[in-house]
Amino acid sequence: MELSDLNSPVERALPGLLGFEDPALVHLTQRDLLGEEIGDHSSLLNLPKVKRILNQQEEEGFWPYPGNRRNAHPTENYHILQTYRMLGVLIDQYALDRSIPQVARAAEYLFAHQTSEGDIRGIFGSQYAPHYTAGLIELLIKAGYQDETRIDRAMTWFKAMRGEDGGWAWPLRTTGVDYADAIGMDNPVQPDLSKPFSHVLTGFVIRVYAVHPRYRADPIAHRAGVLLKGRFLKADKYPDRRGAAYWLKFQYPFWWGNLLTALDSLSKLGFSIHDHQVAEGISWFLENQEENGFWPTGYGSGKGAPRNQAWVALAVCRFLKAFSRE
Repeated sequence: MELSDLNSPVERALPGLLGFEDPALVHLTQRDLLGEEIGDHSSLLNLPKVKRILNQQEEEGFWPYPGNRRNAHPTENYHILQTYRMLGVLIDQYALDRSIPQVARAAEYLFAHQTSEGDIRGIFGSQYAPHYTAGLIELLIKAGYQDETRIDRAMTWFKAMRGEDGGWAWPLRTTGVDYADAIGMDNPVQPDLSKPFSHVLTGFVIRVYAVHPRYRADPIAHRAGVLLKGRFLKADKYPDRRGAAYWLKFQYPFWWGNLLTALDSLSKLGFSIHDHQVAEGISWFLENQEENGFWPTGYGSGKGAPRNQAWVALAVCRFLKAFSRE
């Protein structure tokens, strides 16, 4: 694969991105794909969606989980999950950071649920949630907390949860303990580190290393990248989102791992398009670009589908540009 192969897909996507009726999308397209100096992001604070999200935040710093989750266990804290969702929108789509009081307040709420071990706990009661801990730490790094000792504590925990093969898996899956039983326990189920990694979980954790300016050079991150690219378009070892089809279900802000999130991480970790597995992953995007310059997301044609497709296209163009700078 030649570096020049990566430029034309970006050029084909640009008209659709720049013409899309979303000021934040256009703003970040100009910054990230065209390299334009666009000043700070204060203008995005006045957008209706941003105001609505900020106004929904509780004084303690969280966003309340909508509705009443049926049969929820009293130890589960789904406000953390909703805070993850809302921060993802504010940080990834509207470029907000810790300088915004509401973001800082949300960060302190999340750090208040960080245990002495280093993970952020509560969504699953007493049980570890390495995927959600990773997603939250990723966002906090992007928001400007990368130099905090609280982030270092989380990175120490990820290292301790790492399997013998160099990847990560949900402890409940490696031990076979049923969630219904685990949620009532006082202490977290410890992982069986001899069991194989899950590419779903590893895809979450590797994103933390990829966005951290210091930890991305850690050999742990490179090893995880090697494992991840070796699983492209294959079924996972564990039940959660096991099917190979999940590799091709894309959403933005990032949530579950897929081919897009994996290549985004690998581009930041220094992997090369001359690596045949990386090249095969990129080839899927080169071969599946649609006439409008965007890519299929695997999420149908509902009300939010066009906007999701446009944001996914920006994310694809970002990693294509990153690889083209080799």
